[in-house]
Formats: sequence, structure tokens, C-alpha cells
Amino acid sequence: MPLHDRILGHFQASAQTAREAAATLAPAIEQAARHMVHCLAQGGKILACGNGGAAADAQHFASTMINRFEQERPGLAAIALTTDTSTLTSIATDHAYDQVFARQVKALGQPGDLLLAISTSGNSPSVLQAVAAARTRSMPVIALTGGSGGGLAEQMQDDDVFLCVPAESTARILEIHLLVIHCLCDAVDSVLLGVEE
Repeated sequence: MPLHDRILGHFQASAQTAREAAATLAPAIEQAARHMVHCLAQGGKILACGNGGAAADAQHFASTMINRFEQERPGLAAIALTTDTSTLTSIATDHAYDQVFARQVKALGQPGDLLLAISTSGNSPSVLQAVAAARTRSMPVIALTGGSGGGLAEQMQDDDVFLCVPAESTARILEIHLLVIHCLCDAVDSVLLGVEE
């Protein structure tokens, strides 16, 4: 297949996945955004975690909360648990890599906070352990995953929000995850800034 056609194919597949995900995810994204607004309005914070591309998404989310998305506003309390290399490597060395987020959740999380757990497969051991740690801190979970949802799907409880992209390709799931994060940021801003209709 010519390279030009392969490139067009990626754009078409991405657009198709976005169309399919829109109807499925929109109500859950709204629910997740309202959870976030409630958390932040009550003085809570959002802890975000993930590995690889999901780590980048966690950092992007936290940066848009703390700084801004598309409108000026005061900073919002969010922490990416993926950025402190001294903490990550010491936990991985002294305990196990699957504890790198869980130990941070137990140390930093408080009742009323939220955990944004990101895993394309839903099976990342470190993310699953973070969710288990959130339970010990009475923190609801917003799970961002894809495919079948993996182990994350099995860990969801009534006060959680499950955002599962209906795709199997990691690239397509990651693309929609970024779109979902942007929708969440926009929705939070819309509610907090009073522009929601």
C-alpha cells in the first residue's frame, strides 16, 4: 500500500472511531466532569496516573487544570502522579513498580479527592493498584480505558465513572483519550465559569 494511502487510512480510522465513541461516551464524560467540578468546589483535588502515552495524558490533564485550558481562570487542584522521578524510582526499587502510583495515592489522597486512572487496555498493574489504593482513601475513580476495559472494568463501583473507548487499536484509543481529556477540561471550565447552558 502506498504511504500516502496508509496515512489517509489513519485519518479515516481515527475519524470513524471518534464518531463511534461520541454517542457512547458523551453522557459518561458529562458525569465525570460534574464529579470533577464537585470535587474541586469542595476543596478536593484530582490525582491522575497512567503509563507510557497514558502518563503523558495524565500530565497534560494536570497541566490544563493547574494552568488553563482555553479560557483564563484560577488554577484548579490536580496532580499527575507520573512526574516525580525520585518518588517513582524509589518506590519501584524499594517495593515494586506496580506500587508507584498506589503509594502516592495513599500518601496524598484524601476523602473527597478523585483519581483519574488511565490505561488503554485497562490491565496496567500499577493503575489497578492505584484504584485499589483510592478505595482505602474513600476516593471515587474516573477510569479512562479502551477495548473491553480489562481489570479496570471489574474494579468499578457505583460512585465511579467508566469511560471506555470502543476500539482495540492502542493508537485509536490514545487519540480518543486525548479528546476525552479536552472535553473534560472544557466541561469543567464551562460549569465553573458559568457558561454552561
